[in-house]
Amino acid sequence: MARCLRILQWTIMPMKFFHSLSFRVVGGSFILLLMLFGLYSYVAINFHTEQMMSNVLLAANRASDIIKNSTHYSMLLNRKEDVYQIITTIGKEPGVEGIRIYNKRGTIMFSTDKSEEQSNVDVDAEACVACHGQQQPLQSLSMDNRMRIYQSPKGYRVLGLINPIRNEPTCSEAECHAHPAGKTVLGVLDVRMSLQQIDDDISDAKMQMSLYAVIGVAVFALLSLLFIYTTVHRPVKKLIVGTEEISAGNLQYHIPSENKDELGVLARSFNMMTESLRTVMEENERWSRELEVRVKEKTAELKRVHDQMLQIEKMASLGKLSATVAHELNNPLEGILTYAKLMAKRLRKIEEQTDASRQMLEELDVVIRETGRCGNIVKNLLLFSRKQVGEMALVPVNQIIQKAAELMKHHFQISNVEFQATYSSDDPTLLCDENQLQQAFVALFVNGVEAMPEGGVLGVSVIRNNEHNSIHIKITDTGIGIAEEDVPHIFEPFFTTKKNGKGVGLGLSVVYGIIERHGGDIAVHTEQGKGTTFTLLLPQSHSKNITVDEKSPRPPLHNFSSSI
Repeated sequence: MARCLRILQWTIMPMKFFHSLSFRVVGGSFILLLMLFGLYSYVAINFHTEQMMSNVLLAANRASDIIKNSTHYSMLLNRKEDVYQIITTIGKEPGVEGIRIYNKRGTIMFSTDKSEEQSNVDVDAEACVACHGQQQPLQSLSMDNRMRIYQSPKGYRVLGLINPIRNEPTCSEAECHAHPAGKTVLGVLDVRMSLQQIDDDISDAKMQMSLYAVIGVAVFALLSLLFIYTTVHRPVKKLIVGTEEISAGNLQYHIPSENKDELGVLARSFNMMTESLRTVMEENERWSRELEVRVKEKTAELKRVHDQMLQIEKMASLGKLSATVAHELNNPLEGILTYAKLMAKRLRKIEEQTDASRQMLEELDVVIRETGRCGNIVKNLLLFSRKQVGEMALVPVNQIIQKAAELMKHHFQISNVEFQATYSSDDPTLLCDENQLQQAFVALFVNGVEAMPEGGVLGVSVIRNNEHNSIHIKITDTGIGIAEEDVPHIFEPFFTTKKNGKGVGLGLSVVYGIIERHGGDIAVHTEQGKGTTFTLLLPQSHSKNITVDEKSPRPPLHNFSSSI
């Protein structure tokens, strides 16, 4: 599998390279360069060939003139042997294929090839057709018409150049010649030179120029490749890596670029765009976190309001039930208590007490005690069911707490509880029903004492909060604390943690109702084995709307004290 993946990777990489911008630029540059160098090489080789052929033609023409001029004097003197010697000597020179002289009628008079002498040349041959191809033979020819190139039987090219021998005055006036002055051309000197060496030189020059062209293309292509790789491929690769990083979510990526060209400007613009995106995303994340916090705060506030509404509805329903039950039980209980006390009084008047009478007295005492307990329960039910406070007056808070502590003084001593109070120095006042608040403090004191069976410290502190125009009252004990699972239910009616029927669970419910009717709030903070703190928040004016810090939303009921 790994081998297949490697093969696939090796296959894909060249395909990606062939589709890359660098390959297109390098390939296009190479093709253009190849075309330019090919065109240059073609033009240069042709130009060089033409130059060499032009030089060869010029050399052949000069050689022809040299031969003609060398034999001119011997011809005037009619020295044939000298003419033969000159032609033979020159014909032996390297590169000279042959020399011959033929008269106007086409008869070869002299030749380096003895077998050709006294033979006639065909006027339609390539050497003669330039002049004799016309109705009237031409008197003079251009250089191009005097030259002919043909293939030798030996396989190499031969350059033939004809040079007319004109009837000059020195010739026509000579005593030995019978050529009238009217004849313009007496004959033709035909010089043939081998082009084998020239063709070899041209071939070598073509190969060298082609080799130089290939080397030049390769070097230039390599330099172009390095240049394009440095100036195009690497910056573009950086941009590609940057876009891949951004698409992967890495907005911290920065494209390094020190170039001042268009790609450098593009890289810097890309970095600025990435910075803007990162700033926007961070701003969005900050707003998301802030929105999440606000949603949590509003959710907590709605839950607190919902819990309060449920508590109010529950309290209202239980209040109606409690009022009905208390009203129906109060009169029968009073009757039972009255008759039980009357019977006990009559039995005590009997002088001679028997075991049966004493047993009856004990049982009547139990009836009286339990009936009184039921009466207290009915009384608490009536207090719980009350919806309105009594007579409202401005009363100092310190005074209410002192009266409640005075009522509990004997109970503190019996239970070995030390009472410690820290009052506010400015002695704040509350618009309240003094008796109900005093009853609430007494109930909380009793609850604290019962939480310290081995004794302890019961502390009260009063703090005025001028910012919110409210008073905080904390009642703290060093008792056994409340179980965590019981805390949400302690203010519910008939919920109690006391065993053996020692409590009916109305004390804290009554306290909650009194505080709520005074427009306040109550919360609890407890740690098992360390104690419990009840915190009362009461407004200094009778109002249901308690001002709280908007930046720190009001905590739910039963947990308020933990944030104070």
